[in-house]
Amino acid sequence: MFRYKDCLISLFTLATLVPATGAAEPTRDDAVLAIQRATSFFREHCSAGGGYVFRISEDLSLREGENKVGDSTAWIEPPGTPAVGLAYLRAYQLTREPSLLEAARETAGALLQGQLLSGGWTEQIEFGAEDRQRYAYRVEGNRVDGRHNTTTFDDNKTQSAIRCLMRLDSELKQSDARLHEAVAYALDHALAAQYANGAWPQKYDGKVSDHSVPDLQASYPDTWSREFPNEKYANYYTLNDGTLCDLIDTLLEAGQTYQDNRYSDAALRAGEFLLKAQMPAPQPGWAQQYNDHMHPAWARKFEPPAISGGESQQVMRTLLELYQRTADGRYLQAVERALPYYQQSALADGRLARFYELRTNRPLYLTKTYELTYSDSDMPTHYGFIVSSGLSRIERELAKLRELPVNQLGGQSESMPKPKLTDALRSSAAKAIAGLDARGAWVEAGNLRTHSEVNVVRVISSATFINNIENLAHFVAASVP
Repeated sequence: MFRYKDCLISLFTLATLVPATGAAEPTRDDAVLAIQRATSFFREHCSAGGGYVFRISEDLSLREGENKVGDSTAWIEPPGTPAVGLAYLRAYQLTREPSLLEAARETAGALLQGQLLSGGWTEQIEFGAEDRQRYAYRVEGNRVDGRHNTTTFDDNKTQSAIRCLMRLDSELKQSDARLHEAVAYALDHALAAQYANGAWPQKYDGKVSDHSVPDLQASYPDTWSREFPNEKYANYYTLNDGTLCDLIDTLLEAGQTYQDNRYSDAALRAGEFLLKAQMPAPQPGWAQQYNDHMHPAWARKFEPPAISGGESQQVMRTLLELYQRTADGRYLQAVERALPYYQQSALADGRLARFYELRTNRPLYLTKTYELTYSDSDMPTHYGFIVSSGLSRIERELAKLRELPVNQLGGQSESMPKPKLTDALRSSAAKAIAGLDARGAWVEAGNLRTHSEVNVVRVISSATFINNIENLAHFVAASVP
């Protein structure tokens, strides 16, 4: 299924590009050839077993996802393997270029090689024979004992893998039995991992036997430790890194794709949890994670109990989506309470703190030695303690939904309209075509964060590949009379 909101990043890029000075007017054939060349190079030289990583050095000798990896490892978190697979599929749906469908199927095959017995995916997929023995991969029937079998929901890992496979399954009209079964297996295990109150843990190993957790409303703890307790947090009710919201999106789409109410019902139970997880006054927002008392809790040593200025923005967008689908006014009311609070909490430059102290609402930061502080002068650089604000966009969407008659709610997201041939689209296509090197690679200035011992100054980026392939595909589709 091809949906409008999946292309927001790509279309935003198109809207903000300035025309390329001196760039030749591209033709549709030029764009198709560029897609073919870029796809061929990326598949042949940047793939590991059909999967992908974040960045590769220009000479193809060094690779990284979130961690340093070799050439037999693929990464899951976007812009890794599922994100590239989705880009191939979206581009195919716009252009009907056969090599793109082949590439999408190849990437789906890589994901099937990495699916765990617990139903989902961990951070990476190993294709080396020896490395694979450490994981409980379904395709090999590996027993769980002594092998890694932990499905990971944070950072859109398992969710993006499910969406990639599910949309290809839909495009193929469920004709690939192995692909269809893998999607059903992943979705069913996502349902099994859901707590009775509608939340999900950050990770799931298939062994959680009691999901009958207390059904509580979020509240402030009487006291909380200002020192990191170093306790396990993977089973907490997790909003951090989009865990719960991405699962809601995935299951809503699954319910629509397969006309199966089990998936949409699970998404709505999660919506109920988001309503319960909204903190009371004076801070009607959301925390990154909650313990079984429904109190904000510590996760990693740089993630204290606090009200989140980051994840809460995604929560508000998800609540608006749920309202549009269900016409349940409670979702709208939750955003109406939260939005003014976050607007009043904005920093001087308009951005938001990642963490606001419980009850006092003072922005919280950590020093490079991981001590809590109210100062932003000595923050670690590996984590965003100050986040951008999308509150204006949320406010506009809220206003639109307020004006929409209730009898016009309950619909599903719009399909992507046929792209229009604008100057910005021509410019982006010309820039992408001109940017290909003799190999068919897009190379750009950059470094490999995990290879700091090597002076890498130019890289091949999966994010750039995704953006350029999708922009070219839009140009091709818009160029059809």
